[in-house]
Amino acid sequence: MRLTRTSRVLLVAATTLTLAFIYVPLLIVLLNSFSTSQSLSWPPPGFTLEWWGRAFASEGAMNAVGASITVALASTAIALVLGTALSFALNRFEFFGKSTVNLLVVLPIALPGIVTGIALNNAFRTMMGLQLGMLTLIVAHATFCVVTVFNNVIARLRRMGTSLEEASADLGAGLWTTFRLVTFPQIKSALFAGGLLAFALSFDEIIVTTFTAGSGVQTLPIFILDNMFRPNQAPIVAVIAVVMIVVSLVPIYFAQRLAGDDKR
Repeated sequence: MRLTRTSRVLLVAATTLTLAFIYVPLLIVLLNSFSTSQSLSWPPPGFTLEWWGRAFASEGAMNAVGASITVALASTAIALVLGTALSFALNRFEFFGKSTVNLLVVLPIALPGIVTGIALNNAFRTMMGLQLGMLTLIVAHATFCVVTVFNNVIARLRRMGTSLEEASADLGAGLWTTFRLVTFPQIKSALFAGGLLAFALSFDEIIVTTFTAGSGVQTLPIFILDNMFRPNQAPIVAVIAVVMIVVSLVPIYFAQRLAGDDKR
């Protein structure tokens, strides 16, 4: 399809404005983390590294980082196991209600976070009688992290087919040997990409976290929310926000690179 010069100009202008609307505020957060102003006034009156030192010396901030990493790693591990198992079940087997199960698997990522949070809060506290804490938070995050792993793995399984696995079985290899030498090498990049996306999704999640963490657990997004409007805390919050951007960006970057390598 060929576009006229006017259409190309309009398309470039619209794309530029959209990207600027998304990324300029992130740039402002980055600059504010070096600002000498305690109220994040704009433009910054000066620049300093003081807030970065205070942020990394803050026990609350470091505990929140540790909690976020722990929850993200644990929920990603659960998602890798369950998402992979569900992918194989729905791709390799035929059974009654298969399409319904597929819908139920991907539904958590489509539901509004507040609906998921309220539902899980009610399930943990009312139905199961559990005290909200780290365990309930990990389980809650795993419910939507499963979807990212599932989508990546099932897409790979659909592309690769079963011919190589059938050939392995014909040559006398057992189920585990076939999986280890044939299946896993073909899906490992999809697993890695799904795991990276699940980690990034869990690390910066706040809505479901608010309803399922309880008062004893403070993740990094909750730390930011609690301290954003406290006196003299705004620059430290900006530093933590920059750290979250970097930590979330790295997994997404590598997941995209993996997807590009697979296509090539």
